[in-house]
Amino acid sequence: MVSEQRAEKLAEFFKTLSSDMRVRIVELLRERALCVGAISARLGITQGAVSQHLRILKQAGLVVPEKRGYFVHYRLNTEVLEELRKQIGDFLDTR
Repeated sequence: MVSEQRAEKLAEFFKTLSSDMRVRIVELLRERALCVGAISARLGITQGAVSQHLRILKQAGLVVPEKRGYFVHYRLNTEVLEELRKQIGDFLDTR
């Protein structure tokens, strides 16, 4: 049986990735850390839209900002993603 806390965490994760654009941002960040401008150029959306999506991903703990000179680059929080991967695997396990 899934605990209430675990169910809430999984539901929040799925809600965060309910936007195809956020899924695409996560896919881009799997390759390497990128700044808002680079993500915007690759996805063909405004920097403002990218910033809003990154804010949601950051609130969920999925991305981490890193200041590099004048720019902020975002990378995936691999520790959080690994924990979520395990929880999703357990959730989907049919045994």
